[in-house]
Amino acid sequence: MYKPTDKICDLMSHEEDAIQIISRFGLEMGVGEQTIEQVCASHGVHTPTFLAVVNYKVFKQRALPADIDIPTLERYLRNAHTYFLDFRLPRLRRSLIEAIIPADPTTRIPGLILRCYDEFVEEIRTHIEHENAGLFEEHAHDDRRITDKLTEIKNLIIKYYPSPVTENPSPVTYQLISVMSDLWHLELDFADHCAIEDDILAPAISIHKERIAGHNHAAQKEEAEELSEREKDVLIQVVKGLSNKEIADVLCISMHTVIAHRKNITRKLNIHSTAGLTIYAIVNHLVDINSLE
Repeated sequence: MYKPTDKICDLMSHEEDAIQIISRFGLEMGVGEQTIEQVCASHGVHTPTFLAVVNYKVFKQRALPADIDIPTLERYLRNAHTYFLDFRLPRLRRSLIEAIIPADPTTRIPGLILRCYDEFVEEIRTHIEHENAGLFEEHAHDDRRITDKLTEIKNLIIKYYPSPVTENPSPVTYQLISVMSDLWHLELDFADHCAIEDDILAPAISIHKERIAGHNHAAQKEEAEELSEREKDVLIQVVKGLSNKEIADVLCISMHTVIAHRKNITRKLNIHSTAGLTIYAIVNHLVDINSLE
């Protein structure tokens, strides 16, 4: 596994996908002898998140660090979206046209293969637009269908493309081989991209939501246990059996204020009965049980 103290130049030299990964994180080449941690820090990239993606891509490491930074990971995925839509897919389409158009002009198969590719690109575009709108989790189930579409295009070319008959491999043949290689690498790249969404981003979002829920629950509990000093004064008089008017006279406040304090006490403690309020006051040492009638 790669660590923060490893040199990033070693990562880039030894791993085929590393250049692609660093570009999607907004890192650049010309890194010298710097460590992964140093380069990430200088570019404002969260190091544990960078390493989570690297180790997942290289080693299929699924044990995620506890501190995945969701904005960093979403930025990585959006940069990948830009790469797919603005460069990889248009470039592959041009190469595909160059490779299949020289086929027998009497057959419609090359045109149909190109149509399949265009439908695939449109499906990816729709998928990515939903994700860019912040709907990563809702569309994870689309991933398998999209990669299946790529496999289908490869199989159509392998099984049905009417290759020109020549004694020796021609430039067109080499072009087609290059296209097949590009399709294969695109399939792997997009499958990894989708897997990062499913296996890193989705769990990180889930953990984040659980933390927020836990924090909110703790905050609500804390709020429920915290009464202001004046509210405690009113509560003490309530459990002593005084009426609202009597409490107002004892504390030198208006009856309207007493009623407001009582509403706040009930809301904060979620206790509505005088008996329940009495128990709370005793447990929290607001009154002495022996002083109560």
